[in-house]
Amino acid sequence: MTALEASDTQGLVATSFSHLTCAAYEFLRVENRESARTWLTRVIGQVTPAVKDDKPRALNLALSCPGLQAIGLDQDTLGSFPPAFLDGMTSARRTRILGDHGPNEPGNWVWGGPANPVHVLLLMYGENEAERDRQLEEWTPGPGAGLKVVTTLLAGRQPNSQEHFGFADGVGQPTFDSTTKTRQQSRTGHATQLEPGEFVLGYENQYGYRSLTPTVAAERDPGNTLPASAAGKERHDLGLNGSYLVFRQLAQDVTTFWEHVTQAAGALWPNDPDGPTRLAAKFVGRWPSGAPLALHPARDPFNGQAQPNPENDFGYAETDPHGHCCPVGSHIRRSNPRDSLGPTPEQARKSANRHRLLRRGRLYGTKSADVRIRDGKERGLLFICLNADIERQFEFVQQTWINNPVFAGLYDEADPLIGNQAACSGRFTMQADPLRLRTPNLASFVQVRGGGYFFLPGLRALSFLVQPPLVTGP
Repeated sequence: MTALEASDTQGLVATSFSHLTCAAYEFLRVENRESARTWLTRVIGQVTPAVKDDKPRALNLALSCPGLQAIGLDQDTLGSFPPAFLDGMTSARRTRILGDHGPNEPGNWVWGGPANPVHVLLLMYGENEAERDRQLEEWTPGPGAGLKVVTTLLAGRQPNSQEHFGFADGVGQPTFDSTTKTRQQSRTGHATQLEPGEFVLGYENQYGYRSLTPTVAAERDPGNTLPASAAGKERHDLGLNGSYLVFRQLAQDVTTFWEHVTQAAGALWPNDPDGPTRLAAKFVGRWPSGAPLALHPARDPFNGQAQPNPENDFGYAETDPHGHCCPVGSHIRRSNPRDSLGPTPEQARKSANRHRLLRRGRLYGTKSADVRIRDGKERGLLFICLNADIERQFEFVQQTWINNPVFAGLYDEADPLIGNQAACSGRFTMQADPLRLRTPNLASFVQVRGGGYFFLPGLRALSFLVQPPLVTGP
């Protein structure tokens, strides 16, 4: 397993910056190319690499395909990027793949949609709100910078690791490099170690091939800022040590979620006061504490208290092949089927591991004081993931697992937590012996408020992107 070239890699690839508890994500649009390139040159010099440090802040930067065009990247180089990135999340083809219809239609988004495109994403992290806000003030472009702020999303310190519906989040991250393996295992108790090319461009992936990278003609890089490309001596490697970043702002309707599970549990188990929590856990696949139903089907062993190291070393093939403990359509089983979909557990696990995501998201908004009361405040998840192949990883998970109406033998059902219920029956099935249970009329508890596909370049690539020889377009 190849070690990551940390000094040329942005820090977000190696760490979620969890020690920096507050974050700001600023989305920018280029309005004047030359001024924006001057501003970007200053920012790029402060980008945090993937080397360990104890600074109270961190800064990373990513660009969308229209952003690369806006700063002057030539069409020949743009043509070496993959189709999903070139299309963008809001194209008709990507919208169909992701199931972004109805309320989730890009035309309804607050940012990132056709009426409010984004070119540059600044990711800023601080050890507290004050440090985050100082960095936000420092890097927000002012008059004359050639960029306009589209929107800014803030993520503050949360009281625990539970997301807004009340369940432990961020469990089960894969690892890809010996420098991160020990830290990841200590946090989750188990981690799947994958080849780095699943998440970092230019390295070997699970298929045994080097993940594809965008390239630039050698004559456009006369100073040899970029390394030589595996594609041949006439090309230089623009993608090495970079990644593709997927960002989606997902608003969570907490009150509707708990209203539904309370009513549905009352119909299923009228004499069980813990019924709503049990049904919600069936939707998720874990108890609020993070304990998996596959190992603890009867009750939450930690009484809903979030655990710092939720159990993650388990499969389904041997202990729960039919979904009697953890329903086959539950959120965690759809987002990572582990060893359950395939002719053998080993082959199933190998297949699932070719579609993993490196999650880097944060919660936004405050936790509900009372989930039964609508307080009018928006809250949700800022979903961020890194992958080397948007189609094979993020889009596959979304289309083939999350929103697939016939996932694992089901019929006309989507993910009960984040799936598009308007596109299917709105039903959820809980397998059981002798008779299965079903709950109907699910609402869509999560709504997309904005999103985009971004290129997170290596540090050499960032330097190249603002060099004068790059500009060729009008």
